Amino acid sequence: MKATVLALTALWAGALIAQTPAPPPQHAAHLEKLATLLDLTDAQKTQVQAILQEEHAKIRAAHEQAMMSGTEPDAQQMHALHQQIKQETLQRLTPVLSPAQLKKFQTLQEMHGEMRHHFGHGAPPGSPSTPPPAQN
Repeated sequence: MKATVLALTALWAGALIAQTPAPPPQHAAHLEKLATLLDLTDAQKTQVQAILQEEHAKIRAAHEQAMMSGTEPDAQQMHALHQQIKQETLQRLTPVLSPAQLKKFQTLQEMHGEMRHHFGHGAPPGSPSTPPPAQN
């Protein structure tokens, strides 16, 4: 009887784990850094991870839809969509994070956006999309 209950419990736990997709390694590392910087509790970490994964999925779906349309996506429309999705994410994070955590999250997001813009949307420094350093 105990073995049956234990086996059913293991199957149930496995099913729960299978339903929650593990984030890709780079996203997991990013989440760990974010959790540390924001001093998230375990409960907050789970909620924030789910919200950010949904944000990422929405942005990815929008890009895929734009690419599948066969036309070049309009940069202004894509930027507006990104801003809308980011605003929705902030609204969803507001009840999860403390005011101080939310402010820090917004600051980190702004810094991340500035770095992406500076380095050509995520291209590493020194890549072709990065302008050459100014000559004195």
